[in-house]
Amino acid sequence: MGKIRVGICQMRVDLDKSSNLKKADNMIREAAANGSDFVVLPEMFNCPYENKYFPIFAETYSGETTRMLSNLAKELGIYIIGGSIPEEDNGSIYNTSYSFDRGGKLIGKHRKMHLFDIDVEGGIRFKESDTLEYGNNVTVFDTEFCKVGVAICYDMRFPELMRLMALAGAEIIIVPAAFNMTTGPAHWHITVRARALDNQVYFIAASPSRDLDFTYHAYGHSCIVSPWGEIIKEAEEKECILYGELDLDVVEKVRRELPLLKHRRTDIYDVYKK
Repeated sequence: MGKIRVGICQMRVDLDKSSNLKKADNMIREAAANGSDFVVLPEMFNCPYENKYFPIFAETYSGETTRMLSNLAKELGIYIIGGSIPEEDNGSIYNTSYSFDRGGKLIGKHRKMHLFDIDVEGGIRFKESDTLEYGNNVTVFDTEFCKVGVAICYDMRFPELMRLMALAGAEIIIVPAAFNMTTGPAHWHITVRARALDNQVYFIAASPSRDLDFTYHAYGHSCIVSPWGEIIKEAEEKECILYGELDLDVVEKVRRELPLLKHRRTDIYDVYKK
């Protein structure tokens, strides 16, 4: 099966795209130099997480950001899970994650399926659908190690989507995410642990660092959770690269000893993609 070294770039995002891309470039190179097979960026890593910036920073594929990621993946010989960026396509804007293999080939493209439209009394009000469109596809792709699923932030609150990834063979689920200071302290750790143990996968959640100069304050706390539901690595709120090792033998062991996926009563219920 094998072990995989992962580097999560919990980076600070500012108002200048070129500065964000330079920061991402530097952090990806550092993570690769420290032996990472997979390097993961956070949600909206080239753009401040605010509706007013999404149309301004949006790119068509392939654009400046995705070309940089592809070139770096090829140059450094690593997998890059490119967080997410605002993607423009035929007049619509999506919150989209691009993943590249060691040769720089695009192997995964996920458009956020569940848009963050919330209004928490005394907390935060945000409505992504004011500027963004919904994605419609479950994203699972092959790597030399195993199948990997990718979703974005609010997507991970929907266990049906995570289960569809596991049923498609994913042993690792990676979610670039920007929970905030209302939802993060309340739900971040509960959600990442539950999604990992429900599906018996390694669950990787990649957040930007917290920046109090912006109106949207990310929670941070990027983390790696084992198939047993244990947080094995966790960052704080500051900018950093979080490293961890995934042992795929643990996935096989947990699924053999506690065979949840086999014990589903599909004669009574099922989760399926139309």
